[in-house]
Amino acid sequence: MRIGVLTGGGDCPGLNAVIRAVVRKGIKEYGHEFVGFRDGWRGPLEGETRELDIAAVRGILPRGGTILGSSRTNPIKIEGGVDRIKDNLASLGVDALIAIGGEDTLGVATQLHDLGVNVVGVPKTIDNDLGATDYTFGFDTAVNIAMEAIDRLHTTAESHHRALIVEVMGRHAGWIALHAGMAAGANAILIPENPFDVEKVCEYVRNRFQSRYAAIVVVAEGAHPLEGQMSLSHGELDSFGHVRLGGIGEFLAREIEKHTGKEARTTVLGHIQRGGTPTAFDRVLATRFGLQAIDAAHERDFGKMVALRGTDIVRVPLIEGTKELKTVPIERYRESEVFFG
Repeated sequence: MRIGVLTGGGDCPGLNAVIRAVVRKGIKEYGHEFVGFRDGWRGPLEGETRELDIAAVRGILPRGGTILGSSRTNPIKIEGGVDRIKDNLASLGVDALIAIGGEDTLGVATQLHDLGVNVVGVPKTIDNDLGATDYTFGFDTAVNIAMEAIDRLHTTAESHHRALIVEVMGRHAGWIALHAGMAAGANAILIPENPFDVEKVCEYVRNRFQSRYAAIVVVAEGAHPLEGQMSLSHGELDSFGHVRLGGIGEFLAREIEKHTGKEARTTVLGHIQRGGTPTAFDRVLATRFGLQAIDAAHERDFGKMVALRGTDIVRVPLIEGTKELKTVPIERYRESEVFFG
């Protein structure tokens, strides 16, 4: 069998570990051939490929990013896009695709499978918000990067008697903010699932300064105040219709200074959370996902996505991974509120 592999959406640590596992097991145990499609769905759409053999995946386990490149190309919205993908797969002799990506990439994979393309999915998002799987690789790395940054910011905040706001990724789900904030001892954690009261946040900041320590507020990029007004850097949309977020940290800094009289500064971690080498947890999880994905492709169990359930890797229908976002339950958020202020 000749199998294509692609990585779509935002990059994250662990993508190369999946590619490595798929290729190594697929060649050594099953004798399959592999072709890598460049830059997400643009690869099969344009017929852009690169060789994927044992030599191509040597040494990539600890590398961040993806050797295949990525993009947010949406072939479903391109006229004739599905037919172009089918024609290119046929001309390249590709019998099946392994698509590694998040909600958007797997959403396209689901639609292509329904239209007759043989697809296996591997879930990927540092936000950890995909349904059907307990964890996605990249999340643990992002949390550890954010935690280390917050640890460092504690000392400078206290040296200058400032409130520091740390903006982390999390469009619809606040998992990174919750885990990093709890791990690093934040004085307030703000997530998209629970609209915040600006005055309450300012009260936490005042209380912190009264104890002669500086305040650290961790906020997910998609968090918003009770009025429901999101703070956006601009209103541009990507090809999947998502608004590019940014600016909630600066909004909070202005409000804190206005209400408390304390100096406030914002640190936006942004793409720093995506970059660099994956943690051991993410390397192992990504590797196990890759091993199970090639098993599914070999067995022609298409239309499935690999997922973590407890400590087991299982297969679930692709649609299960994208039909519902996994958001932070209110009881999990309540646990962190004990440490606010």
